[in-house]
Amino acid sequence: NDPGKKKKRAANRSIMLAKKIIIKDGGTPQGIGSPSVYHAVIVIFLEFFAWGLLTAPTLVVLHETFPKHTFLMNGLIQGVKGLLSFLSAPLIGALSDVWGRKSFLLLTVFFTCAPIPLMKISPWWYFAVISVSGVFAVTFSVVFAYVADITQEHERSMAYGLVSATFAASLVTSPAIGAYLGRVYGDSLVVVLATAIALLDICFILVAVPESLPEKMRPASWGAPISWEQADPFASLKKVGQDSIVLLICITVFLSYLPEAGQYSSFFLYLRQIMKFSPESVAAFIAVLGILSIIAQTIVLSLLMRSIGNKNTILLGLGFQILQLAWYGFGSEPWMMWAAGAVAAMSSITFPAVSALVSRTADADQQGVVQGMITGIRGLCNGLGPALYGFIFYIFHVELKELPMTGTDIGTNTSPQHHFEQNSIIPGPPFLFGACSVLLALLVALFIPEHTNLSLRSSSWKKHCGGHSHPHSTQAPGEAKEPLLQDTNV
Repeated sequence: NDPGKKKKRAANRSIMLAKKIIIKDGGTPQGIGSPSVYHAVIVIFLEFFAWGLLTAPTLVVLHETFPKHTFLMNGLIQGVKGLLSFLSAPLIGALSDVWGRKSFLLLTVFFTCAPIPLMKISPWWYFAVISVSGVFAVTFSVVFAYVADITQEHERSMAYGLVSATFAASLVTSPAIGAYLGRVYGDSLVVVLATAIALLDICFILVAVPESLPEKMRPASWGAPISWEQADPFASLKKVGQDSIVLLICITVFLSYLPEAGQYSSFFLYLRQIMKFSPESVAAFIAVLGILSIIAQTIVLSLLMRSIGNKNTILLGLGFQILQLAWYGFGSEPWMMWAAGAVAAMSSITFPAVSALVSRTADADQQGVVQGMITGIRGLCNGLGPALYGFIFYIFHVELKELPMTGTDIGTNTSPQHHFEQNSIIPGPPFLFGACSVLLALLVALFIPEHTNLSLRSSSWKKHCGGHSHPHSTQAPGEAKEPLLQDTNV
């Protein structure tokens, strides 16, 4: 009965009608067919397949470019990229709410893949552009927003699972293909192939991907101004302390994901240069770990959730993560890395279990707020973790003293001890630090109740998140499905 509400509804109907007319008249660039999850899947697969091909060549070029402080420089490069991604993701997500997804898919894929051809042209520029490209290396945020536009809420979990499985599939297959081609034909061919696949991805977005946002008919985003509140990357973190249960969950996520993010940035380099894995062995390790993680997060996770409950599944996953990191830290033989990798696959159940706990215990209108907080903390860890690991390697003098290894060196049976400084007792100090961090996360997680309603005391925050949070709030369910879902390339 409120005349103001009637006027607002009439204005909304007018805006929706205007959108329909514009779409009908071809005012929005259209691709092939109507927007679908498969468009998003192909974009993700091509981007990460191109980067996956470069896994082995990147490790060699990294050591040749920075022979003295390889781990420190790797940590700084990945750390700068991660922090820039964390800072820019909310702004790019908010802009895509207004200007549409297609243009930002094009922008993020182009800048994420821009460093690829520079690997053979100028390694220094290659690593410099990688670190700066973090500003636009948020393809997943835009892809999840694209999927949110074209799916109903009950379909979204399966759609995110499909995107995540595609990411995992590209990670499982491409490093092995890149290592094989590099060994047989040389790294230059691999770089050319990766560049071609990246260009194919850009052309696919230009020609085939239709815009998803106008189809959703969102009056709130039609010409809406961008507020600094939407673009603030720390906005979600500011609400963490409002509820003690939310605080416990967020501390658990931070302490457990910080070492995980650092590990992903440096571990393949560690295997290649310190543990003397061949490029083929590194690629096989990635493939086996990816396959085991997919099994752990589907079959094993569902069995554990039904049998021992949500909280106990989180505790079990953290326990596996402590064991895995300690094994990486003290392990000095290649077989130890393989055994610890199998344990690492089991530890990947932690974050899906955390997301499920939050999803089940939070109120319906609080889902976006709490999931957004967790996603924000993971984004922060993606920047801090690699830099922290690189710094710890540096202060413990775990350095490379040998000549750069070529792509044809095998030597998986060679003893790695002569690569360490004489005073380096522990082969992998950062992994041991990570184990201590996860142990603290386990102690904090013990205090999380199994059944509690999460309530944040800010109606304005709920209202804010309700209209503009999907690039972030919808990311968490997607991340919950996959083992290594992040915009990194090493």
